[in-house]
Amino acid sequence: MVIYGVSLLAGCMIAGLFLGELLGKLIGVQANVGGVGIAMLLMILFADFLRKRGRLNPVSQQGVIFWSSIYIPVVVAMAAKQNVVAAVKGGPTALLAGTLAVVVSCALVPLISRIGAGNAVSQGDSTGKGDQ
Repeated sequence: MVIYGVSLLAGCMIAGLFLGELLGKLIGVQANVGGVGIAMLLMILFADFLRKRGRLNPVSQQGVIFWSSIYIPVVVAMAAKQNVVAAVKGGPTALLAGTLAVVVSCALVPLISRIGAGNAVSQGDSTGKGDQ
């Protein structure tokens, strides 16, 4: 059901914002550093973890898929309200943290692609060849 997707999204968002605030305090910036991105990664990883363990029935999976697909506009809306100017005024540490977050995110793209590719093969033809 869609409600399970909402609960997963909410839990990951709360955890991500908490970790972003904690990261900001650790590096001395009075801002949330990457909390929304952390939340997105948590949602991807946790949903995949539950799916692999068989803890999500097909109806629940549809709810998670729905909220995963709508999550990007939510991220854009939430990130728009973050105070980027305050983070930049925080000095080179804030800029370094932002740069590192982008680099790590780019480095995780192949890993996340493999997770998605494995899912497509397991749901489709067992040989992985499709309709050849």
